[in-house]
Amino acid sequence: MDFKQEVVETIAKVVSLPKEKIEALIKRPKNVKLGDYAFPTFALAKIEHKNPAVIASELAAKLVNDNFAEIVAVGPYINFAIDHAKLVSVTLKKVLADQDKYGDQDNNQGNVPIDMSSPNIAKPMSMGHLRSTVIGNSIAKILQKIGFTPIKINYLGDYGTQFGKLITAYKLWGNEEAVKKDPITNLFHYYVKFHEEAEKDPKLEDEGRAWFKKLEEGDAEAVELWQWFREVSLQEFNRIYKELGVTFDSYNGEAFFNDKMQPVVDELRAKNLLHESRGAQVVDLDDDENPALILKSDGTSLYITRDLAAALYRKKEYDFAMSLYVAGNEQSGHFKQLKQVLGKMGYDWQKDIHHIPFGLITQNGKKLSTRKGNVVFLDNVLKDAVKLALEQIEAKNPNLANKEQVAHQVGVGAVIFHDLKNERLDNFDFNLNEVVRFEGDTGPYVQYTNARAQSILRKVNVEIDDTKLALSDDWAFAVAKDIADFPAIIQKAFEKFEPSVIAKYSLNLSKKFNKYYANVRILNQDDELNARLALVQATSIVLTESLRLLGVDAPKEM
Repeated sequence: MDFKQEVVETIAKVVSLPKEKIEALIKRPKNVKLGDYAFPTFALAKIEHKNPAVIASELAAKLVNDNFAEIVAVGPYINFAIDHAKLVSVTLKKVLADQDKYGDQDNNQGNVPIDMSSPNIAKPMSMGHLRSTVIGNSIAKILQKIGFTPIKINYLGDYGTQFGKLITAYKLWGNEEAVKKDPITNLFHYYVKFHEEAEKDPKLEDEGRAWFKKLEEGDAEAVELWQWFREVSLQEFNRIYKELGVTFDSYNGEAFFNDKMQPVVDELRAKNLLHESRGAQVVDLDDDENPALILKSDGTSLYITRDLAAALYRKKEYDFAMSLYVAGNEQSGHFKQLKQVLGKMGYDWQKDIHHIPFGLITQNGKKLSTRKGNVVFLDNVLKDAVKLALEQIEAKNPNLANKEQVAHQVGVGAVIFHDLKNERLDNFDFNLNEVVRFEGDTGPYVQYTNARAQSILRKVNVEIDDTKLALSDDWAFAVAKDIADFPAIIQKAFEKFEPSVIAKYSLNLSKKFNKYYANVRILNQDDELNARLALVQATSIVLTESLRLLGVDAPKEM
């Protein structure tokens, strides 16, 4: 039962406001003693020209709904107090019936390609790549939960001027045997050295551009080196994706669209949108905005050229309901231009394209930079996280079976959870020792809470009767009320493209369950034992599913 919707339906019977407006006005009282939902009457006061408190009193007298223990006016608010026993029994029955499908929406809402992760070839995956990868992966899971078909696309940075620079660096300082022995480390070293030397000798930048032009023109040596760099990089990327538990439906990177850009340029010309400016080819946007640069003066393409081709390809290939780009906040201007150019081309579906921006991960307050060599390798972070998790397991539960497997689930899960508990647009400093703690607002805390619930269920190992679910204590009600909110939480996370909504929810549910565990003798042999076990099981189901939606494992023992 959706109790908030019950409030909406009850109020809608006696007021003239649309249901959508009523729902938007409903609040949760900060003081739980005032009830579970509150409807403010200020909007009605403007219509009826009455004191809001008078309106609240008059309406409360007319409202009847057996699902609420009390409906009363408190000043300008109408407060609804849920029948605690009914909420607990209805919620537990629903969760036990649905299991991990609780909160699912079965309707087919269409395809959603998600452009995510997208590391650059020949560079190691750093902590800077973590956000796009795990945010995109979680959004894909949330979309699937509510009925969309996500298509995860790793739009690899496997093209562009950077490859001209890398080829130049390899030709000047590279060693074939060294690259074969440790490809990513050495290619990265060459790339960093290029930028260091280019500051002393700007002519290197010209050489880099020249090699990229050769690559675009199909020069055999340039293409052979590019293919080699791409192959060894992908092998390394896929190893790390396996560690994170992330998979993709497509690895079509920028190079895939190399032969699809000219038709876009031709279409822009045919529609009289493309013109020359200082030797380059541009599309004018609004009067107060810079034009979109489509081709450089030397005829080479840019990110937007390839992204236009990619957008058109994805619309044709997937007929998407939405198309998402999970990329840093600093790229907002780029995606705004992309949508504007598509709009000028006459494609009204550009409104279905959404940039999902995010803030930075910093270390000691400083931005990480691959170009300058100030980088923290993701592979090293994951290894260190697993090591820290194993040390804590050894201290707390040395006889745990499969310690290494659980340590991996906890360590990697801790890194993912820490990223996703932060709101997307926030910047945050990364401290691994804080991330992998078993206490506090961490992933291991949620995992440990779920393992505690599983331990209780193992002790009794009985089949739960879904007809005996009545519980009336406040501790149980607090847990059940959060569980009842889970479908709405999923919907909110989708509407905001915000996995942190689910991460914060899982922390709150864990805290309330641990208070319940501390204040109630769950295994006491009495008439409510079955209902208490049902609450424990429902908590575990929802915590496990919350973690899954974040891309985090839920070990049953820790």
